Amino acid sequence: MKNLITRAITGIAFVAIMIVGLCYRGDVMVALFALITGMTIWEFTGLVNTKEDINVNRFITTAAGVYFFLAMAGFCSGLTPSAVFIPYLLTIVYLFISELYLQKKNPLNDWAYTMFSQMYIALPLSMINLLGFHANSYGTSTYDWLLPMSIFAFLWINDTGAYCSGSLLGRHKLFPRVSPGKSWEGSIGGGLFVLAAAAAVGYLNHAYPMEHVAALTIPQWMGLGLVVVVFGTWGDLVESLFKRTLGVKDSGNILPGHGGMLDRFDSSLMAMPAAVIYIYTLSLF
Repeated sequence: MKNLITRAITGIAFVAIMIVGLCYRGDVMVALFALITGMTIWEFTGLVNTKEDINVNRFITTAAGVYFFLAMAGFCSGLTPSAVFIPYLLTIVYLFISELYLQKKNPLNDWAYTMFSQMYIALPLSMINLLGFHANSYGTSTYDWLLPMSIFAFLWINDTGAYCSGSLLGRHKLFPRVSPGKSWEGSIGGGLFVLAAAAAVGYLNHAYPMEHVAALTIPQWMGLGLVVVVFGTWGDLVESLFKRTLGVKDSGNILPGHGGMLDRFDSSLMAMPAAVIYIYTLSLF
C-alpha cells in the first residue's frame, strides 16, 4: 500500500510538472526539457559505465546533449542562426579525437556509447522544439503547446489503456523475449483509447482552432495518434532491451515508484521523431 501511494504521488507530481512545462510558455518548456535531456543522458552514461571496458566521459557527453537541445530550441524559435551548432560539432570531434590520447582499453565502446547517447536521447528530445515552435504571420516564431502536449497525452493514454486492457484481456504476448508483461490485447486496447482521444482533440481543434498550429483534420489527428502508439511501443521495447542487455530492472530511482528518467521518457524517444516526420510529411501534400 505504501508503495502504491508513493507511486501515485510521484505520478501526479510528474504529470503536473509536465503539463505546466509544456503548456505555460516556450521558454519554460525549453528549460524543463533541457533539464530532462541532461538528467537522462547522465543516467544513461552512468548505466553504461558500470559495464566492463566502458568509460564514457559523463560530464562532456551530458553537456554536449544539453547544448544540442538548447541550440535546436534557439534555432527553431528564431533566436539564433544555424552557426549555433558549430560548438556542438566541435565537441563531438573532440570526443572522438580524445580517445587517441586517453589510452583506454576499448575506445570503440566509448565512441559507440557516446554517440548513442546523442542519437538515442539528445536528438529525439530536441524534436519537441520542431513540434512546438511555428512561424507566425509576422515572420517570427511562436510557441504553441498543442502538438507537444498531445504527443505526451497520447503516450500516457496508451500506457493506461494498454495496462487496463492487458490486465483484463491479455492472453497473447507481444514481445516475450524483451518485455514479457506486454500483450497484443493490451497494445490494441491502448491504441483504441488513443484513437478516440485523437479524434476528440481533432474535433476540439476544429471547433476552437489555435493560431499557428497545423490545421490537422480529425483523420490526420487520428493518424498522429496511431504513429505515437506504434513508435511509442517500439520505444518502450528498445529501452527494455537496453536494460536487459545491462542486466538492470529500472534505469534509475530518481522517480520513486516509477524508476529513472529513461523509464519515463523511453516511449517519447521514438514517438517524437516519428511525429515530426508524420507532421512534415503531411505538410508536403
